[in-house]
Amino acid sequence: MTLTASADRRAARRARRAQSPFAQIPFGRIQNHFAPFEVITPEQVEQLHEASMHILENIGIVFMDAEALSLWEQAGAQVDHASQNVRFDRGLILDLVAKAPAQFTWRARNPAREMTVGGDFLMFAPNGGVIFAQDLEGGRRPGTLEDYYNFLRLAQLCPVLHTTGDQLVVPHDVPVSFRHLHRSFGAWTLCDKVAMEAPHGRIIPADAIEMANIVFGADVATFDEPVLGGIINSSSPLRYDDRMLGGMITYGRAGQVLIITPFVLAGAMSPITIASAVAQQNAEALAGIAFVQLLRPGAPVIYGGFTSNIDMKSGAPAFGTPEGAWAMAIGAQLARRYNLPYRGSGSLNTSKAPDAQAAYETMWTTWPAVLAHTNFVMHAVGWLDGGLTVSYEKIIIDMENLAMFQTFLGGLAINEETLALDMIAAVPPGGHHFGTPHTQARYATEFHPTFLADRQNFELWQENGSLDTAQRANRIWKQLLEEYEAPPIDPAVEQALREFVERRERELAGVELYT
Repeated sequence: MTLTASADRRAARRARRAQSPFAQIPFGRIQNHFAPFEVITPEQVEQLHEASMHILENIGIVFMDAEALSLWEQAGAQVDHASQNVRFDRGLILDLVAKAPAQFTWRARNPAREMTVGGDFLMFAPNGGVIFAQDLEGGRRPGTLEDYYNFLRLAQLCPVLHTTGDQLVVPHDVPVSFRHLHRSFGAWTLCDKVAMEAPHGRIIPADAIEMANIVFGADVATFDEPVLGGIINSSSPLRYDDRMLGGMITYGRAGQVLIITPFVLAGAMSPITIASAVAQQNAEALAGIAFVQLLRPGAPVIYGGFTSNIDMKSGAPAFGTPEGAWAMAIGAQLARRYNLPYRGSGSLNTSKAPDAQAAYETMWTTWPAVLAHTNFVMHAVGWLDGGLTVSYEKIIIDMENLAMFQTFLGGLAINEETLALDMIAAVPPGGHHFGTPHTQARYATEFHPTFLADRQNFELWQENGSLDTAQRANRIWKQLLEEYEAPPIDPAVEQALREFVERRERELAGVELYT
């Protein structure tokens, strides 16, 4: 390609970006200044706390790692090495949990993209841990590295997504032993937002930290602020397996963000009642958070809640339920009790297509998360089929909703200018405000700029193809990928990352590795 052709192509992309669906939506920190929605009383919060303390003191949590057991024993917990069960004095747990920061800054490759975690701040993170990719033309299929990189590109383009994501989809066309290298390479080169990589085992997070060292030009473990984060799930009921503990040890000692999230489905991994499920979630979360503080006092953690219920007709997980909404809000109340940032979830649903069920179950998850003052909303876009599938079209539908949340939480001004009493006086009864100076000065910016919803009349909608929401979303994700341009990165850094990936591929080829 000639220099002239390349310049023309860049100019065409800039022109398209000016008409981008996201052109009028700003990137920035979202703050929720509303009072948090609380579904139980302070007395009931204390009941759940006491129930959790009973679990920790009298029943215990299994830690399936010899090093973890040794650390707990040295700290004064009651360790049964044969069963790997650990029981804790509440004073030990609460003293350790109190060392975790209530709020911290999460650095990004681009300093303008760094985020504040905790307090009234709200972050949206994309889909994670998903097996299949889906779109209207290709249907449902095993995910590929190209899908993974496309989802990174969409996350980079969307102003209301704040992270690169953690395991956006399984790239089945890359060998298991070094998938993580390609995930992280894409996250650092295709995005400049807050970065995530799965802290599974000891090898994957160690490689992720080495790649972060390359990007930041220093040992990130010495930084005061983290640059990486990832999800830790206890294998409920009442257990942390060796894979998750290896990740906790590696990221925790390096001072990187650990989002400690029990995965509890009432009726399967806990007793059937939501009260019991949340009490168990709390015990598991506190044990994990305390363990991280045992490794490095003051290490950044987020209290995660991922509790819902089983559908008793099918035995399958149920998402977007009233019970899940209770659990989401109660988890936030408990996190505030311990002065911790809170992680919830966004687009959870069990629909198999980006349809009405997917939309209403998603809103039964996202609204409770936002109202409850969740700080980190995981799976905020794209989910279908209980998290087995990520849909290109559903990503766009959910992005539309996240943009509306950003506008809604931004609040409105009530003052002399916005009350516009002079305009009310100037327009006679039966008149209209289309032509007033007040309307003319604000018509392009006053209302939220929807990019997906169709607000034409019926006849125009028919003339333009009678497209439904999923069909319009299909056009938009294709447009976004066409206009995508990677954020700038130092060529020497990119080359160093590439060489690291190539070297570690050779070293890890054929190694049995956690995915």
